[in-house]
Amino acid sequence: MPNIKIFSGSSHQDLSQKITDRLGLELGKVVTKKFSNQETCVEIGESVRGEDVYIVQSGCGEINDNLMELLIMINACKIASASRVTAVIPCFPYARQDKKDKVGADSNSRAPISAKLVANMLSVAGADHIITMDLHASQIQGFFDIPVDNLYAEPAVLKWIRENIADWKTCCIVSPDAGGAKRVTSIADRLNVDFALIHKERKKANEVDRMVLVGDVKDRVAILVDDMADTCGTICHAADKLLSAGATKVYAILTHGIFSGPAISRINHACFEAVVVTNTIPQEDKMKHCPKIQVIDISMILAEAIRRTHNEGLSRFLAAPAVAAWCFAAELLASIEPK
Repeated sequence: MPNIKIFSGSSHQDLSQKITDRLGLELGKVVTKKFSNQETCVEIGESVRGEDVYIVQSGCGEINDNLMELLIMINACKIASASRVTAVIPCFPYARQDKKDKVGADSNSRAPISAKLVANMLSVAGADHIITMDLHASQIQGFFDIPVDNLYAEPAVLKWIRENIADWKTCCIVSPDAGGAKRVTSIADRLNVDFALIHKERKKANEVDRMVLVGDVKDRVAILVDDMADTCGTICHAADKLLSAGATKVYAILTHGIFSGPAISRINHACFEAVVVTNTIPQEDKMKHCPKIQVIDISMILAEAIRRTHNEGLSRFLAAPAVAAWCFAAELLASIEPK
């Protein structure tokens, strides 16, 4: 593909390499380092003038450092005369801070809407387009004044279920909270199976107080589906609830496996057959300590999104001279007075 450059941030270079391999390209040269005072420095090692640039950086690991690195890379390419800069952010940072939650009895919360702030920062840095996957809240797309493509891991999830769960035709797809009902009903409809959901009440963040199962999982395989898991308290409690309700086996399928704090220990002691995540976040170290974790590769979905985005932009670029020539000819003919 002509006039395209793909650069990788330091958060997930393995995913970036898989994307470029699928596109038949090579990663662009970039050097990232820190000064002695911990300021981030980025040096783009090749020309991007007139190029369609894609920067792959996931919201994981040292999130704040990686976010700052992404902003600097976008700005570096923009002021180096790149034609268009697209930020490919498989796991969008600060996506859970998308609204002002009510805090205790204080209805006038002073909590920030950090996802909106991140959107503003990306736009100001010079991003022309955002590609992300399974946003925690789809309304985050409305925080941007630039195009946002929110991709879905659902096709890869459906493929994994059909290939790895023998009794999938009689399974039940379960949402661990009411907010994920739309996600599980979509998957259940595609598989033509039943769905259920668990209503949870929280005392505070990352701590579930009570769970109520709505639906029937007795004598069925239960598949928990959610967009992300952090400390894994919710999905582990949900798994226990499903087993006590008569489920024969419990799987968990998650797009973003954050797995912070006690997450790995909780999964190891939980009753899951498998905890399946995509590689929007690196999982190699987590898999070494938890044999239940399995990974779905979504580099094909991201690569295809980049291919289509680039080809659409290229076709418009190639069509522009023809349109301009046609308009010039039309104006010329209109200016000729009939004799």
